[in-house]
Amino acid sequence: MPKHDDDASFGNLNIKGKIATVAGITLLVILAPSFVLGIYFFGLAGVFELLGVRYESVWSVIVFVVSFFVLGIIVELFSGAVFVLLKQKMTGKLKVLFVRISIEAASNWLCLFIMDEFMKSITLSMKTEIIVALLMAAIEIVFDDKGDGEKRIDS
Repeated sequence: MPKHDDDASFGNLNIKGKIATVAGITLLVILAPSFVLGIYFFGLAGVFELLGVRYESVWSVIVFVVSFFVLGIIVELFSGAVFVLLKQKMTGKLKVLFVRISIEAASNWLCLFIMDEFMKSITLSMKTEIIVALLMAAIEIVFDDKGDGEKRIDS
């Protein structure tokens, strides 16, 4: 077990050092989620512009993205559990990939549909909802770094 240097502990810092430490940690806690929400915002705003989605103001897009993000976290808990349960009984990587894309797209579409129905300041067509849900599902799967826990060994 490593020895702790008593001079470097938080309790022994002067007030300036404590303020700097707390400010740095607070800044990190604020900036990390803000960065993720910013990526969601600019990504969805770009896709909305390409697909011709109508919205009243930038603030309505911001509210949409934050609400979609929060709702997505909740829905992802359930869809992730469903995928893990279904994956246990499946064989074949293509079948697992198809089921994963289907579940991800369905959960994304559900979130988009709910947000579209609750927010009257943004209008999404059914076609746009499906396109965005499939696009987001593909992006989530591509950037998922889990790799299904399997390592390939080529001999």
